[in-house]
Amino acid sequence: MTKAVKHALGHISIQHVSKKFGAEYALRNVNLDLPAGSVTVILGPSGSGKTTLLRTINHLEKADEGVVKIDNDFMGYRLKNNVLYELKEQEILKQRIHVGYVFQNFNLFPHLTVLQNIIEAPLAHKKMNKSQAIHQAQQLLASVGLEEKADAWPQQLSGGQQQRVAIARALALEPKVILFDEPTSALDPELVGEVLAVIKQLAKLGKTMVVVTHEVGFAKEVADYVVFMDKGIVVEHGRADMVLNHPTQQRTQNFLSKVI
Repeated sequence: MTKAVKHALGHISIQHVSKKFGAEYALRNVNLDLPAGSVTVILGPSGSGKTTLLRTINHLEKADEGVVKIDNDFMGYRLKNNVLYELKEQEILKQRIHVGYVFQNFNLFPHLTVLQNIIEAPLAHKKMNKSQAIHQAQQLLASVGLEEKADAWPQQLSGGQQQRVAIARALALEPKVILFDEPTSALDPELVGEVLAVIKQLAKLGKTMVVVTHEVGFAKEVADYVVFMDKGIVVEHGRADMVLNHPTQQRTQNFLSKVI
């Protein structure tokens, strides 16, 4: 896949990350290195830890062990004299400016119009003035095919349209990394294609993206790397064509044989 951006940012390093809920491991010693500018798709059965892993990347979920780095920054921590100190919530929020997150259920603000949803974060973080934010929002809406919906309310949109607005909103802070948590699973089947088309377009721009999805066909078309998880463990990961077409682990083979 040819990428348009030469000097990509957003290298993700996941080092020895474990997370428990009660006595159960949601993640167990996960180690992954996701190059800047790459598209990584995370596959696996329900309950395998995919979403938990995604949420540890931007510190929405605090790992019990291990760390996540984006470029040279520890997410949620500061390194001083070889000791990691946990950041305050306000500092973590600043880090998250660089990590866009597209939720499964859109999470648009129902009391704001489409345009207001998109300009809210750039204005709150003082990234630009209002006229600049509106201009950028209009460009982002055009890029997801919704320029005529700027003044609509979220409840007036289809699920596919809401998710496309959510993607535009995630792009508004010009993040280094975009995380997608099963972006099509809440959609009716006929609306899935319009959202995947937008994500495919983004993939061509060289933005670092991590996508949790059940859409194996989409992974074949777009992913540079595929991670297969089960029971909180990374069973197999590597170049997308190798994992999807020539998996080495029996568990991966069994999963793919049922979904392809």
